[in-house]
Amino acid sequence: MTRTVIIGVLLLALSFAGCETTPPTEEEIALNRKQQLCKQIDRQYENPEAHYQLGKIYHDEGTLDKAEYAYKTAIGFKPAHYRAQAALVKVVADQKQVDRSRVVAELYISQAAVSAPGSLRLGKAFEYEELDRYALGCYYQASGLDPEWAEPYKQIGFYYLARDDKVRAEENLRRSFELDPYQPEVSAELGRLGVPVHTPHKTTDSIPGELPM
Repeated sequence: MTRTVIIGVLLLALSFAGCETTPPTEEEIALNRKQQLCKQIDRQYENPEAHYQLGKIYHDEGTLDKAEYAYKTAIGFKPAHYRAQAALVKVVADQKQVDRSRVVAELYISQAAVSAPGSLRLGKAFEYEELDRYALGCYYQASGLDPEWAEPYKQIGFYYLARDDKVRAEENLRRSFELDPYQPEVSAELGRLGVPVHTPHKTTDSIPGELPM
């Protein structure tokens, strides 16, 4: 091996060694994400998702007043931002303002009562924030608004299943399956609960002599 080749190999090894860095800490990742979100907001202040995500970072850091402001800003630009609504209820509760948190939650639940899908999405957002009582209320509200929709009953069933209330879980999963038997996750859970289920085969309606589209 010539002197030139040896020097080249050494330089290459040193360059790879210089590339080795320790992985970033959670704090560094959060800081980087926060900087990115602030840049997004600087470019377009009317960006509800950026404000919401920034609020989540503040919330995790324990800077509750900044988190509340960010959530409110997100809702201001997108009133039906259900995740921001639920997060705002959570951050107010974390500030030990229980009565105010309840009033805000009831306001958003009443606003969502105009549609079953809105109520369901708000319920999922509440459940994500571990605000279980409000989540369940939204799911029942959705089922009342659209009794023939399988999804709310599925969510109610899974809610009770996670809390080991098998009686109410089975009742709601059965209803969901009756309305829509093509739900593998529902039929699987009913099977685990000992409920015999049979998913009918899907048929394709076609005009005689024509191939299905």
